[in-house]
Amino acid sequence: MLKKIHKKLLQRKITLSVAESCTGGLLSSYLTSLPKASNYFQNGLITYSNKSKIKLLKVNKKIIDRYGAVSHECCKQMVKNLSKISNSKINISITGIAGPGGGSKLKPVGLVFIGLKKSKKIIICKNIFKQKKRELIQIATVRKTLELINSVI
Repeated sequence: MLKKIHKKLLQRKITLSVAESCTGGLLSSYLTSLPKASNYFQNGLITYSNKSKIKLLKVNKKIIDRYGAVSHECCKQMVKNLSKISNSKINISITGIAGPGGGSKLKPVGLVFIGLKKSKKIIICKNIFKQKKRELIQIATVRKTLELINSVI
């Protein structure tokens, strides 16, 4: 699927930026693994800590305090603010709990929010990946994100 997305982004001259948390740059790595990716890939921010989400992406601290960094609200603000910074046609945000620890009954390990903004359209997808290993949750998140990107280009 990556090659298909790569080809479409190049042909349609669509730019893309990402703000990743729980995937730690894995999506950016995938997206930049093919030649000429620099024609579409604009920015890759790894806003892993709450502090970096607030400082770099200007996520309102009150949103994180009230809903948590792993929330629909935080993911939405991440992608909206990334689009202001990047000026890309497609913007992606990812925030979640890759584990093995850090989960709770309300927010289990494997809970990941993926945000996509294209023009004025914003999509926030809530996912609960059942994989137990951190690496597998990160890979599942990247795959789901690529499917989402593919669906809008």
